[in-house]
Amino acid sequence: MRTITIVRTTKETDISLMLNLDGKGESQVDSGCGFLDHMLTLFARHGRFDLALTCKGDTQVDFHHTTEDIGICLGLAFKQALGDKKGINRYGDTVLPMDEALILSAVDISGRSFLNLDLKMRAKRVGNFDVELVEEFFIAFTSNAGLNLHVKQLDGKNTHHIIEGTFKSVARSLKQAVAIDPNFADEVPSTKGVLQ
Repeated sequence: MRTITIVRTTKETDISLMLNLDGKGESQVDSGCGFLDHMLTLFARHGRFDLALTCKGDTQVDFHHTTEDIGICLGLAFKQALGDKKGINRYGDTVLPMDEALILSAVDISGRSFLNLDLKMRAKRVGNFDVELVEEFFIAFTSNAGLNLHVKQLDGKNTHHIIEGTFKSVARSLKQAVAIDPNFADEVPSTKGVLQ
């Protein structure tokens, strides 16, 4: 079982996170932000990751620190749960429709971090969630997970649908990438012999 628990406490947030890469998509999420809870719940479901998360953050300021720090913790959890990365597919990609929105995502668990997030969102907020925090989340996640992530909006107008499609698409791409290929279970998928 590739299961990891991360506990991280700063002056801005107090986070406890448990991630199981080989789960059933079950989640218990309490970030203090309803919209972020919704995104992380569907992320777990579409990736088939079990996720338990609680965060007490300085939400009286805004949701910036909460969103960024959860991205950090989730990225660290992925990195630690993958260990030496033996047997993983390494790559995954998904084109996901979400009503009028169409989102492409592609991931490479290379050990190196890079994010290309190409979203064109009209609204500045969804509920009380600042839309610019989507990028902050994925910057923190990719930096700490050590992976390349490309996300491109192919179509869409509704900001909620675009963000939801992004989280679902990325989850499904990660599901492919972290899956073990039984034919190569003892091999690191790199000619270098390591993924760092």
